[in-house]
Amino acid sequence: MCGVFGVWAPGEEVSKLTYFGLYALQHRGQESAGIAVSNGRQILVYKDMGLVSQVFDETTLDSLKGHMAVGHARYSTTGASTWQNAQPTFRPTAHGSIALGHNGNIVNTHELRAMVEELGDAPDEVEIQRSNGVAPATNDTSLLTELLAYHPDESVEDRAMELLPKISGAYCLVWMDEDTLYAARDPHGIRPLVLGRLDNGWVVASEDAALATVGASIVREVEPGEMIIINSDGLRSRTFAEQTRKGCVFEYVYLARPDATIAGRGVHEARVEMGRQLAREFPVDADLVMPVPESGTPAATGYAEEAGIPFGQGFVKNSYVGRTFIQPSQTLRQLGIRLKLNALEHMIRGKRIVVVDDSIVRGNTQRAQIRMLREAGAAEVHVRISSPPVKWPCFYGIDFATRAELIANGLDVNEIAASIGADSLGYISLEGMIEATRQPADQLCAACFTGEYPVALPDESLLGKHLLEVSLQSPTAGKALPVLNNP
Repeated sequence: MCGVFGVWAPGEEVSKLTYFGLYALQHRGQESAGIAVSNGRQILVYKDMGLVSQVFDETTLDSLKGHMAVGHARYSTTGASTWQNAQPTFRPTAHGSIALGHNGNIVNTHELRAMVEELGDAPDEVEIQRSNGVAPATNDTSLLTELLAYHPDESVEDRAMELLPKISGAYCLVWMDEDTLYAARDPHGIRPLVLGRLDNGWVVASEDAALATVGASIVREVEPGEMIIINSDGLRSRTFAEQTRKGCVFEYVYLARPDATIAGRGVHEARVEMGRQLAREFPVDADLVMPVPESGTPAATGYAEEAGIPFGQGFVKNSYVGRTFIQPSQTLRQLGIRLKLNALEHMIRGKRIVVVDDSIVRGNTQRAQIRMLREAGAAEVHVRISSPPVKWPCFYGIDFATRAELIANGLDVNEIAASIGADSLGYISLEGMIEATRQPADQLCAACFTGEYPVALPDESLLGKHLLEVSLQSPTAGKALPVLNNP
């Protein structure tokens, strides 16, 4: 996933605008956060592991002065969850510096790595970091930064127009040199990116909720295959590739905030409609419809309305625990389940319960939740899921399990119900989910449900989260590092 944010606003406290923008996008990535600021002469970068509120304080933000900024909240899909892979990535060159934030995942990383190796005499980021005693970054974003920064005979803008069509996969990029803010979205528009207007500036962000947070008005989405250029001359747009829309349907199911709007469709409305459709497809006699908070709440509301069954909260969520889904390891996911939810016994005891959730990936979370409901005295537990069975990994920015780990690959629906301890289980149909988004089916990516990938994938040996760690074979890759600025 990841959250990206960029602002060009002379006279404003851009670091604080970026901080609050990232705060609004925290749900998109909880592993690390960073902000880069330019004052027209130099770029300063500050990043660290942790949540936005843990990484930055008032003193740090006050030290980041300038007229434009790029911010990032990371959720790792290529490269380990380590400091050197935190973003924005930074690259100083003889022609000026570049700081870049990326949401998505590149599938031709091996080709980008080869392009970096062919740059000639310019020392690459790996060499610079190693010479400073810092382990090299091992994510696709660092390769993009390296390639964008190398433009000895052309402008950054022209270099980007040349490079962007060569990138395969999902990417929403926000980057800057000392003078100009840039943003680009891949030709398929797999991940969302929106443009907003401040009184005296411009903002780009992963979701429109971040624009509202900083008081920016929504202008429009950045189009697939479009690059935005913002500087003292104003805003310009250039098209670098013909668009073929394939927006991620899972943004509507789970990833985006419920108050986001994607391709003109409100995410909350889509989720409520998914719940209504679930009730039509899989009705059941029950006493209570309850959500798995928070992502299951809109669909549970729709299910209860359509079924005429009372809606109630059967789980209490600890607001200070992050999404278990996006923790970087299965062990942490399992440890986080009990911390996250507790059952309300007086709501549950003796009742037939419909539990509405957004998805089942491995089944560990649902198994623990149903065990809690049984312990609280539920007479029956019927699980309803507002997305189809997840059967395929995502290579475009979601760190799903491998195919072997996905529970829907080894078991049918009745077997999954038995495995998680449910009395019955119903998944929304693919057609019902897509209809709820109000998007044409041929303009959505549903590869995690269908296995039909809109962007061609290379050989399996050239894919994987730790592809660059393996290829670099760095003895220090993955180890904890000190916090440094502009290494």
